[in-house]
Amino acid sequence: MTDPKMSSTMSQSESSVLRVAVIGATGYGGLQTVRLIESHPNFKISFLGGERSAGKSWNTLFPFQRIAEDKIIQVPDPNAIADTSDFAILSLPNGVASTLVPDLLKRHVRVVDLSADYRYKSLAQWKEVYRAESLKYRRVDEDLCLNAIYGLPEWNQLEISKANLVAAPGCFPTASLIPLLPFLKQGLIECEGLIIDAKSGTSGGGRNPKENLLLAESSESITPYGVVGHRHTSEIEQMSAIVAGKPIQVQFTPHLVPMVRGLLSTVYSRLRDPGITAEDCRTVLETFYRNHECVDVLPVGIYPATKWARFTNKAILSVQVDNRTSRLILMSTIDNLLKGQAGQAIQSLNLMAGYDQIKGLPLNSFYP
Repeated sequence: MTDPKMSSTMSQSESSVLRVAVIGATGYGGLQTVRLIESHPNFKISFLGGERSAGKSWNTLFPFQRIAEDKIIQVPDPNAIADTSDFAILSLPNGVASTLVPDLLKRHVRVVDLSADYRYKSLAQWKEVYRAESLKYRRVDEDLCLNAIYGLPEWNQLEISKANLVAAPGCFPTASLIPLLPFLKQGLIECEGLIIDAKSGTSGGGRNPKENLLLAESSESITPYGVVGHRHTSEIEQMSAIVAGKPIQVQFTPHLVPMVRGLLSTVYSRLRDPGITAEDCRTVLETFYRNHECVDVLPVGIYPATKWARFTNKAILSVQVDNRTSRLILMSTIDNLLKGQAGQAIQSLNLMAGYDQIKGLPLNSFYP
């Protein structure tokens, strides 16, 4: 049966203003989300939620990012959110969203979740990957995991537009999957031996203080971490397997680099046909993403820099082929806080509301 709030939302005219709650508003993801909603022509901030900052005025906390209608940050309560909002974007630690989402959906609030809580179709798999969180949050919402839509708009556009619950991908999976999936879909690469080497700025670690993110620790240094068994590995494998139609394993290694924002992912695979050229592979990417304005494909021989995508909701791709080894090399850069987080959430929210998916999103970088 069609959700009445969903039906009314989808019938809104372009001049309508839809109410959006941001929960976890004071973290880096929340800050980006608030900024994007504040400047969006059809969304308005209806509720700001947070625990440690509850009771404080937004404009007092963030005088450098004031909003027109100042709000007091409140402890997230499903009833209060539902009374004020049509949508909610949750920017919360893993596990916390699962304490709010079931009640929000029952109250007909449509949700975009930025955590990993609903990225897996199997709750059992989430519990296996996020073991510490699963011990703290005793979840029984298997049906929501099964029915949540993975929020990669370039691949799940129609499903997102109809969804009540969208699970936004992580920043590493976003940057890695966008260049990889077209080649898995077309069967142009071998499914074994996939290697992903990715590097991200320190903002990917969140706003809470962490020793490895201190300036004295991270500056002038590049550090691999989560070398075996990083949580995003299984997320990348799940979406890859859905597209390829068979189980996929990847070797994924993330690195922390001394910059604030930006992410570069380099994907290595072996071509099935050694006669395929780099220009052929560029054509594959251009064909798949020709109608997606958030993806740019560079000419062969030009490789993406993180600075080119900074402050935008774009994924900038490049491709090269090593004929000596018959390897395909895919390169992708994004802003980890926008296309890798808040911007992609707004992209999904646009689709859910029936708008053009790029509405209100920055697509041009500030350079240098």
